[in-house]
Amino acid sequence: MNILIKTSRFIGVTLLASVACTGITWAQECKNPEVIRFSMIPTEETTQELALYQPLVNQIKEVTGKNVEFFLPTSYASVVEAMLGGFVDLGMHGPYSYVIAQEKDPELRVIATYAKHKGQFQEEGPGYKAVLVARADSGFTSVDDLKGTVIGLTDPASTSGNLLPRVSFTKVIGAELEDYFSRVVYTGGHDLSGVAVIEGQVDAAFVATHRLDNVLERGIATMDDYVVLWSSPVIPQDPFVVNGRLCQEIIDQIQGAFLALADNEEGRKYLKNVNASKFVAMSDADYDIIRDLKAAKDAKKN
Repeated sequence: MNILIKTSRFIGVTLLASVACTGITWAQECKNPEVIRFSMIPTEETTQELALYQPLVNQIKEVTGKNVEFFLPTSYASVVEAMLGGFVDLGMHGPYSYVIAQEKDPELRVIATYAKHKGQFQEEGPGYKAVLVARADSGFTSVDDLKGTVIGLTDPASTSGNLLPRVSFTKVIGAELEDYFSRVVYTGGHDLSGVAVIEGQVDAAFVATHRLDNVLERGIATMDDYVVLWSSPVIPQDPFVVNGRLCQEIIDQIQGAFLALADNEEGRKYLKNVNASKFVAMSDADYDIIRDLKAAKDAKKN
């Protein structure tokens, strides 16, 4: 594997992030690093198939002329902290974790996201849904049947695994999750939520459609093993985000590497492995729907 991986618990990154948010003025000169540091929110793909991303890394290296170091994160929050501290230059976030990060540092900039192929749960295009699934043989046929059961979420900074359940789904049940279910647990990831349902560790769980497809592709379950009891509106796919303090030429080169990935055989193989047809350009405004959901969630606290 050619990707340079630095397993880091981001020691000191939280401190850097706090410094970044204290109003200290950044130097006006753009950032032109010798090495581009790249990280992404934890998924089954990042933890088990790091070589999968080699074509993308190669493309970035080629167009920028710079080396790329990959930092394996421990959580959604660790990616946010690393970017806020300037420790990471390029990151894949969840939509919700991106909005959280961008509120703290408006210099963060979305450049692209996947246009996914249609899967068994996933729809075609640069969007996805949160689905609430239970085992097909559980006897649960409606949301009402789940009252008093154990429910699985993924991560506090997850869009489909926490934000949508706490904003959109609570309107359906007319109550907070902790009041409706006997117990609410965080599994740590979408694939882990899908597995937890199959293994009976939770009665049902909220999972992103494209991540649930990953569970099926690994042979852990089939589509017939699940029953979908609720589905969210379509939301934009995970954004790839750059530090806007990078020199504009570098930002343009990195974005161009994403958008041109489908133009070569190696890139097409990568896209096939992540069930995508191409990358599409995205802007900050494309994630305003997530901001609206976050505002609704924050308002419930007040």
